[in-house]
Amino acid sequence: MRKMKSTAGLNPERMKPGKHYFNISFLAILISIGLAASQIVTFNPLNNSAEAAKRLESLSIVSATAKNSKPIAVSEGKASFYSDEFHGRKTANGETFNMDKLTAAHPSLPFGTWVKVTNLRNGKDVVVRINDRGPFVKGRIIDLSISAAKEIGIIKSGTVQVKLEAIQSKPSAGGIPG
Repeated sequence: MRKMKSTAGLNPERMKPGKHYFNISFLAILISIGLAASQIVTFNPLNNSAEAAKRLESLSIVSATAKNSKPIAVSEGKASFYSDEFHGRKTANGETFNMDKLTAAHPSLPFGTWVKVTNLRNGKDVVVRINDRGPFVKGRIIDLSISAAKEIGIIKSGTVQVKLEAIQSKPSAGGIPG
C-alpha cells in the first residue's frame, strides 16, 4: 500500500469530501443569498430619501384631511414612547430622531406611512409618520415620540391601549405631493 504524503498540518483523512463539508458549503451559500437579498431595497424617494423626510418633518400642522382619512389598516395594542435619550440618534430610515416631531416606530409598516393613533382610555388621537423600527418589547405595537405621546396623554402612564389606523392621506403643504 502506498502512503499519502502529509503536508504540514493537513490530515488527508479529514480532507475527503463528505456530507459534513457539503452542509457547511450549502449553509454558507444560503447565508450569502440571504444577506444579498436583504441589501436589495426598492428606491422610493418619498419614503426613503432623507431630504424628503426632512421636508415632511418640517411640517408643524397635520391637516384635517389626514386626521379624517379612510384607514387602510387597523390594529389595536399597547403603545409606549421613546425616552429622551434617543433624541439626536439615527432612526432605522436614516433620519435623526427628534422627540419634538410627530413620529413613531412600528415593526413592519413602511417608512413614511401615516398612522392615526387613538388612546382608547381617553379618545385623544394623533397622526404620526413611521420613521423607525420597534418597539422591541413584547406586547407593544408602536413607540411614539414624546411629542406624540403628550398629544394623546400617555406620559404619566408610560403605556396605553391604542388603536392604530394606517391612513392614505398625509399632510400636504409647500409643494409636497398629497
